[in-house]
Amino acid sequence: MLTVYGYASTRSIRVVWTLEEAGAEYQYVPINLRAGVGSQPDYLALNMSGKVPTLVDSGFVLTESAAICTYIADRFPEARLAPAAGTQERASYNQWCYFAMSELEQPLWTIAKHRFALPKPFRVPSVLETARWEFAVAAEVLAAGLGSHTFIVDEQFSVADILIAHTLAWARACELPLEHENLKAYAARLWDRPALASARQREQAENGAGS
Repeated sequence: MLTVYGYASTRSIRVVWTLEEAGAEYQYVPINLRAGVGSQPDYLALNMSGKVPTLVDSGFVLTESAAICTYIADRFPEARLAPAAGTQERASYNQWCYFAMSELEQPLWTIAKHRFALPKPFRVPSVLETARWEFAVAAEVLAAGLGSHTFIVDEQFSVADILIAHTLAWARACELPLEHENLKAYAARLWDRPALASARQREQAENGAGS
């Protein structure tokens, strides 16, 4: 049985969404970050950063949402959530996963850190405008790469789309508009997937029960 440790409104939704798309059975363990559960010794033994998500599979522990989602995709190949290893399609998949994490998400995390995540003495409000500009630049690249395609890799829904869709939802929460019509349509398609609705319901129910 797979076990995912997560918390609502965090990157753990990416993992739960992937599990739902894969049709996998899993246990969800809520880690109430606001209550300081992430800094408790038992959890730090699993994830030394004290963050979520964390995945445990028969004693194997994995952290970092993109790595976890790709692991799930490879573990459930019948779901076709990632191209086969060693193919050009897999290389393109890796490209867009890394882009989502290093280029598209990075300015949003900068915004979050300097709005509330960092201790107040380390917040620099003047960096926010630069981060908004960086996101716009990354969105321009994404729009060009997507073009008229339905999904980002080889017209097949994949974990790369999950990572990008969650990041675009994060941008919406930060009130950063999507200026490109193809990105607006792409995001709407992804946000409307039944597995995402199931993932949100599962996280809300589990976190409600565990709070």
